[in-house]
Amino acid sequence: MRVLGISGSPRQGGNTEFLVQTALKELQSEGFETEFVSLAGRQILPCTACGDCSHVDRPMCTLGDPDFEGMIERFREADGILIGSPVYFGSATPETMALLDRVGMVSLRNGRFLRRKVGAAIAVARRAGQNFTFAQLNYFFLINEMIIPGSTYWNVAFGREKGEAAQDVEGLQTIKNLAHNMAYVLQKLNA
Repeated sequence: MRVLGISGSPRQGGNTEFLVQTALKELQSEGFETEFVSLAGRQILPCTACGDCSHVDRPMCTLGDPDFEGMIERFREADGILIGSPVYFGSATPETMALLDRVGMVSLRNGRFLRRKVGAAIAVARRAGQNFTFAQLNYFFLINEMIIPGSTYWNVAFGREKGEAAQDVEGLQTIKNLAHNMAYVLQKLNA
């Protein structure tokens, strides 16, 4: 089984990337194949609701931005999808939402290929906003009929400067527990 982990932070090597990578390492320890994608440095155009994705012979988006290339296939091939975002002004980053809006639109117009995949969200912030961002990411999973595992607390952590989230002991343990619960759900669904 395969889990796709995405860091929606525009900062490479930051707290979001660290937390997503932490979860992926836990999943690897349980025998899962993982793939990590960072949106740092990528320019993902927002969905324009052009409708072209429903007029093609295979699921795709026709906007043509090179940094989006291969994203649809990654989501389609994954059994589980882990999305992390830092909090920017109380919500997920524009890069994260542009990616999710486009993948979600293609899925909705092409047989709902995200249905019954397992999805999990991680949000990290300096001080506040994690709960709204966490909910915002979960809305993507819910509208796509995905299955969301829980953890011992909301999947959030504190940190602003690179490496600070590693010092949030409770947040880090919550992310590890999330990964193990995600593994459990994936194993049960594929038994």
